[in-house]
Amino acid sequence: MCHTCHHEPGSRRSSAAAAIAHLAPRRAPEAAAPSSVVRAHQLSLPPEPIMTEQEFTTQRHQMVAQIAAQTIFLTARLGKASLDRHVLDIIGKVPRHEFVRLELQPLAYADTPLPSGYGKTISQPFIVALMTDLLSLQPTDTVLEIGTGLGYQAAILAELAKYVYSIEQIEELAAEARQRLARQGYTNVEVRVGDGRAGWPEHAPFDKIIVTAAPDLIPPSLLFQLKRGGKMVIPAGLPDSQQLLLVEKDVNGLTSTREILPVRFSLLENTEEG
Repeated sequence: MCHTCHHEPGSRRSSAAAAIAHLAPRRAPEAAAPSSVVRAHQLSLPPEPIMTEQEFTTQRHQMVAQIAAQTIFLTARLGKASLDRHVLDIIGKVPRHEFVRLELQPLAYADTPLPSGYGKTISQPFIVALMTDLLSLQPTDTVLEIGTGLGYQAAILAELAKYVYSIEQIEELAAEARQRLARQGYTNVEVRVGDGRAGWPEHAPFDKIIVTAAPDLIPPSLLFQLKRGGKMVIPAGLPDSQQLLLVEKDVNGLTSTREILPVRFSLLENTEEG
């Protein structure tokens, strides 16, 4: 029923009554309130939380259990039946819902990628856990991350390493990531806007490098900036045939590469092209 057009059957109004009603002052609609009042109201009140913190915590614990089950399922391919317990503890600690768009918070702990804006995605939790596990992070490590996104992977790294240098190509995402990381109290992450393929030579070499977007081939500059004895986890390959790779550099500077499993990541774009 259209409430703007409703009238009761059989009711009639005299022409005089209709004229009086027409001349009577009409009540202004609520939307006509001063815009300054509306703006102040919008700025002073934060958006209502979609879920409670307890609900998020419960879902986060369920997510960790799902990651553990997925690891068991992939035992033959991964060569192990479980990920490092410390990594899983950190995954169960960091609030992923603080690193996704507000409207997507109910899906924050689903084991699926989520859009982060600007044509990019935040990796599914299992992949975040697996890539972190493959790095074998130590408390003394300095880590280079390529592809900050909204900062979730950087937060995980910051919990396990000494310092994280993170490069994001899209300025708006970099600014958001800084804000989200700061709100969660991380002081050992530095985010800058730049070309991830070039790395961050001023702070090289790095103990560990993690790349969250896929080039066709591993950029030589990243291999060069990896410390001897270091590890890099990177997806690479053509869009329909990407593989997650573990690259290790021995004490003599020689590198070896191992395929972990097929993946599908956003492309690591070359800013110099076009």
